[in-house]
Amino acid sequence: AAANALSPGEVEALLGELRSPRFCDLAPAQVWANLIDEGVYLASISTMYRVLRTGGEIRERRAQAAHPPRARPELMADRPNMCWSWDITKLRGPDKGVWFDCYVIIDIFSRYVVGAMVAVTENAELAEAFIAAAVAAQGVTKGQLNIHADRGTSMTSKGVADLLADLGVGRTHSRPHVSNDNPYSEAVNKTLKYCPAFPARFGSIQDAREFCQRFFDYYNHQHRHSGIGLHTPASVHYDTATEIRARRAETLDAAYAANPHRFCGRRPTPPKLPTVAWINNPTITNDTQKKS
Repeated sequence: AAANALSPGEVEALLGELRSPRFCDLAPAQVWANLIDEGVYLASISTMYRVLRTGGEIRERRAQAAHPPRARPELMADRPNMCWSWDITKLRGPDKGVWFDCYVIIDIFSRYVVGAMVAVTENAELAEAFIAAAVAAQGVTKGQLNIHADRGTSMTSKGVADLLADLGVGRTHSRPHVSNDNPYSEAVNKTLKYCPAFPARFGSIQDAREFCQRFFDYYNHQHRHSGIGLHTPASVHYDTATEIRARRAETLDAAYAANPHRFCGRRPTPPKLPTVAWINNPTITNDTQKKS
């Protein structure tokens, strides 16, 4: 051993200090500084690291919080007003640093926006009133609906949780840092912001409110959505899509009867109506895992 090496007794004394209740949660540099301020020198900082390394203790020695894994939300809807998704997206205001908050609730089965509101801020009180108004407008009864959201402060607030409990509405949240746990809200927000008429900035909150009112009215009643058989969300939500699809079929049958050669002998059919909507379909996930 080197002449200047610590003796076994000195090593034991040093380890005793490093493992002591007062120092076990501190890095060696912190231990060294505390001891030297008390007029005690046991070893250099590098020696402390070397002694700890020899004992296999050169790691995070503090007690670590062990967070249980977040459950993956798996939500299904086979009819309207069974599962809603909601989010708050930012709209750029007239000046730098000025933003408006657009609250949007979408039904995942019909893609119908059951509520939209633009406010100057995001807070739990506004969120409560917004959700309560949408639930009342749709005539939702207790035990009928689940509302999904990400983990924003308004979404996870006690006020919103208490409101949903009082209304008999279930609630789920996306996992932290998982972007695809709230796909329906992400999609409708993207459609809003990629609209050709969407401005770089809104001149005032009134401008933002008027634009969003026009956009969501168009989205619900005119936009033919590819995810619901190219019907409008309102048609699926209020159950007129079946009749519309039947009329589409009649039109296609007439076109086929008039010119069957144009269809290469294959009778055309209108796109199918939706039967079920999922957030994280477990069947698809399990099948994917089996194939991989």
